[in-house]
Amino acid sequence: MEHRRPRGRSVPGGHRSRGPAGIGALALAGVLAACAPAQPAQEVSGTGSPSADLDRFYGQELEWGDCAGHATTDTEAALMGLAPGIECARMEVPLDYGDPEGEQASVAVSRVPARGESMGPLLFNPGGPGGSGVVGAALTFAGLAESEITERFDVVGFDPRGVGATVPAVDCYTDEEADAGVVALGSQGTTVEFTEEDTRAIMERCAEGSGGVGVLPHLGTRDTARDMDVLRSVLGEEKLTYLGQSYGTRLGTLYAEQFPDRVRAMVLDGAKNPLEGTFESRVNAYAGFQAAFDELAASCAEEADCPLGTDPAQATARFQEIVRPLRDEPVPALDAELDFDGAVGGVVAGLYNTQSHPRIVEGIAEVAQGRGDTLMQLVYDFGLRGPDGRWPNSLEANHAINCMDEDRLTPEQGGELREATYEQAPFMDPGVDVSAGARDGCEHWPAEPGVGFPYAQDVEGLPATLVVSITGDPTTPHEGGIRLAETLGGALLTVEGTGHGIVGLGTNECVDRATAAYLIDLDVPDEGATCTL
Repeated sequence: MEHRRPRGRSVPGGHRSRGPAGIGALALAGVLAACAPAQPAQEVSGTGSPSADLDRFYGQELEWGDCAGHATTDTEAALMGLAPGIECARMEVPLDYGDPEGEQASVAVSRVPARGESMGPLLFNPGGPGGSGVVGAALTFAGLAESEITERFDVVGFDPRGVGATVPAVDCYTDEEADAGVVALGSQGTTVEFTEEDTRAIMERCAEGSGGVGVLPHLGTRDTARDMDVLRSVLGEEKLTYLGQSYGTRLGTLYAEQFPDRVRAMVLDGAKNPLEGTFESRVNAYAGFQAAFDELAASCAEEADCPLGTDPAQATARFQEIVRPLRDEPVPALDAELDFDGAVGGVVAGLYNTQSHPRIVEGIAEVAQGRGDTLMQLVYDFGLRGPDGRWPNSLEANHAINCMDEDRLTPEQGGELREATYEQAPFMDPGVDVSAGARDGCEHWPAEPGVGFPYAQDVEGLPATLVVSITGDPTTPHEGGIRLAETLGGALLTVEGTGHGIVGLGTNECVDRATAAYLIDLDVPDEGATCTL
């Protein structure tokens, strides 16, 4: 299906980061706690049956067929082809659960049948927010192709509200605008400078392309968690079996908070800390990327031709020498140019996975020689931009969902966040005053955020959950996994090593064995259980 974006004026205003470079900041943003109160308990209670006005949604039947129209780019279609037998459907939900008779949303769903006798569906969310669960289900099935998990479960994914093939989908800019570098949605953690006119224009563009201003308040994670409960029902399950990664742990946790008695099993991999607000969570995430950069630098220093030098203690300073000039003089990169934010965004994209470290080193060496191809390609790969120049809407959806979930920061708080960011992650420091122009890109959003901080406190009736956390996770620190397991009263599987997310990769026998035992037989690991990458 061709992914058409509305054409129109560019977001006006001051200094712009290249559109793809926004990945560096947005990928770090995650869904963070907000100050607004949770929805009233009587509206989201997990006890009893859904109210009569929701019966037609909970009782609908999915019509499974081919997946035409569920991939929004050729790249997504190719990835979905990795899962043999994948089939797709659409599920109707109220756009506004307070008005079930009003406008509806159409949720894109995919299913990959179990390789053996199925125990039922395993619902999967890949993170983001903004990641496509339709595509993620296929990738997870492929990663777990030899696991008991795919032997015993159908892997089911869905595109959350605003994401991918779900309608309405968030659309804030064209693919051409993304490549031209005029579409930064967030200024925090970057060098982008926003005015109030800029942030108002962002909201207006997103509203224009996404179905109107009335859609934007209904894209938050609490509403998506309610969609998950409808999906549980239409899949014929009394209780949900779920695997969530990164942001998907936030989504799963909010489902558990709202519907604790409807959970059968829940694996939360790369956990978001339910106790942290926006400011603290972002600063801690950036600190994690500095630690990952330091690890890369130490490995690189063992090579005589390392572009960061042979002294790891000087690697941050050397990196700054290489990339800071890009603020004023970008370098050619593929068919575009790579500026400072683009270079940092490419490095950050690669730091999620240690397997990308050689590409980061190659990219830094290229920049030192006046080219930015490899770092730009890392940005493209992370954002699933296809060779044809088409992007999925993951960054736009990330922004819109976060606007309904995160704390809104004042310009003063935004400036303080930037300063704290670069204190924790000096390799990203542009070397200029960063306090100006750090306006919240959500400041004109037409509704207040609704996650609530802290969330999932004193949840009653929830069965044992399993949190999987890597000690060297660069974006969701291990401390968050510890806190989430404590909050939910569940088990913690600690994984020694570096990386972000492990369960769905199928690359660690210890993790796979423990996760399969939990999902299939509900056997939780012993206290203190550890695996090693």
